[in-house]
Amino acid sequence: MHNDSIETLLLRHYSNAGPTPPAMEQRIVASVRLEAQELRRQERIARNWRSRPVSRRSIIKLVTLGSAGLGVVSIGLEGLHALESALVGQDTTQPAVS
Repeated sequence: MHNDSIETLLLRHYSNAGPTPPAMEQRIVASVRLEAQELRRQERIARNWRSRPVSRRSIIKLVTLGSAGLGVVSIGLEGLHALESALVGQDTTQPAVS
């Protein structure tokens, strides 16, 4: 349906004898202008990121911070597992025997 023309959509919704929605042309023009403005903004952001030099130091810092964050998450998960074991009062790492 998103490939249908505006005329097709209006005919489907209002039929041949239906009234034209008020200020339709102005709303369509405003919508197209906003979309074009958003596209220009995204292109400008992408162009700025592409033109920005990236140093090895900043890449290493990013990788280090990401690794440290994963380590903290891992430690937190291990702590939760230990807490769960203490609260339940049994070793939850052992499978149940049926």
